[in-house]
Amino acid sequence: MSAELADKVAVVTGGAGGLGRGIAERLLAEGAKVVVGDVAAPPEPLGGDAIFRVTDVSDIDQVGALVATAIEQFGGLDIMVNNAGVSGTMHRRFLDDDLADFAHVMGVNVLGVMAGTRDAARHMAEHGGGSIINLTSIGGIQAGGGVQTYRASKAAVIQFTKSAAIELARHEIRVNAIAPGNIRTAIVSKSASAEDRERIEAFEAGIRAQMRNDRPLKREGTIEDVAEAVVYLAGDRSRYITGVVLPIDGGTVAGKVLPTRPKSDTTQ
Repeated sequence: MSAELADKVAVVTGGAGGLGRGIAERLLAEGAKVVVGDVAAPPEPLGGDAIFRVTDVSDIDQVGALVATAIEQFGGLDIMVNNAGVSGTMHRRFLDDDLADFAHVMGVNVLGVMAGTRDAARHMAEHGGGSIINLTSIGGIQAGGGVQTYRASKAAVIQFTKSAAIELARHEIRVNAIAPGNIRTAIVSKSASAEDRERIEAFEAGIRAQMRNDRPLKREGTIEDVAEAVVYLAGDRSRYITGVVLPIDGGTVAGKVLPTRPKSDTTQ
């Protein structure tokens, strides 16, 4: 590792496991000091210059306390990664959706991102700027069936990110979004209803097959792919980039996959 982020201080929400943990570990590997917030402690400590604080990002007071922890314990805040997110329940049809989880999904996925951006920016504006990275999804870019509240929340993150980037640029604060797609994390299985969970292996296999068919690059994306993009947007290499939504999706949102035609046999 190049220690690209040496002496930088970062906050990562939803960082106890999955994508968030991968991001936190990558930031640590690049020399950053990291404060991780999540609703439950990680099963294994992150180690190094890492601090964990129990945080429900749908509670804006807890988000503020998480940001304050970074400033108090490490002396500042340079990088804010608003990663925490939930998918909500996947129903067979939208007509069957009782919208019972609407407030929860919006609270975590939208309010948490807005509060994290605001609280980090309040410090950054007085200390020379910084980088804020919001995690959205290709589900917020492309329309589709299923998990409609989740899709709406991720679309909201995209619009908010661009708007915040415009407003905060005067303070040398860059605000960008990363849109993962086709990344193997637990959020896919968590979107299944109780009925689906009884057949979770078949459910996930079907989802993965559809994802593979929809993307030009056939290898599966990894948490490391997303974490690399976070490092890039967090550091000085991206100092002239703000208001961008970067898909990490193997080309899925670029367009339809061209059909593969079998080669004709020219031998006689």
